[in-house]
Amino acid sequence: MLYVVLTVFALAFVFPFWFMAVGAFQESPTTSPSDLFPTGGWTLQNFTDINSRLNLLRSLANSLIFTLGVLAGTLTFGLVAGYSLSRLHWRGRGVLFAIMLGVQAIPFQLLMIPLYVQVTRTYGLGDSYLGMILPFLINTTAVFIFRQFFLSLPESLFEAARIDGASELRIMFSIAVPLVKPAIATVALITFIGPWNEFLWPFLITKNAELQPLAVSLANYISNVSRTASNPNGAILAGAATLAFPVVLLFVFFQRFFQASDISSGVKG
Repeated sequence: MLYVVLTVFALAFVFPFWFMAVGAFQESPTTSPSDLFPTGGWTLQNFTDINSRLNLLRSLANSLIFTLGVLAGTLTFGLVAGYSLSRLHWRGRGVLFAIMLGVQAIPFQLLMIPLYVQVTRTYGLGDSYLGMILPFLINTTAVFIFRQFFLSLPESLFEAARIDGASELRIMFSIAVPLVKPAIATVALITFIGPWNEFLWPFLITKNAELQPLAVSLANYISNVSRTASNPNGAILAGAATLAFPVVLLFVFFQRFFQASDISSGVKG
């Protein structure tokens, strides 16, 4: 019975993806249960229709630049901040960590208008990749995850490295970081999904269609252009499939890293 229940839930989870994949390659809209298992009518015209209106490759490139910029900042600042909060002893460390946890309780939408004014008027970064990336460079959730993983590492590893004269940066990158690969994979996947699907902030900060990521371009297409397509449903699903495919590939690639690391392997005795 357990496997039956799990199978039912798995099918329910997969169904939206199946509906999207089938509808994206069909000549006519998928409107009935029988259309979910087509025997013909396959076409690439839906992708051609949507690409002719919003340039899928350019929008994908914008999404990739935005996402990779956020990912680079999250991993860089997250690792350094997580290591500092877990392995370095300095005054105010506990207070700063408490403030960081408090920041997680503040919705991003509450800060969006002040951030927009600061980024566009103070920094002059409206309609730019940096303006899209800047508010997401530091992710407090990533800092928390790295801190907890660094805390789980044996202290003797760090003491031995300090006795040998290694600097803190050398200890972090040569000893600590290789032992927290599951945390890095988790943070990378979570971080990638967030900006890749982000709509509200890029929509607010970019007015130039040439800079808009795919999520924003697809929303504009649905609102303004989709009715003129021969198969509006199929064109929208084709755009959604294009947006979802890189995330699926990323999850498949990083899945092998989602395993517990043997953090005590370097400790003797």
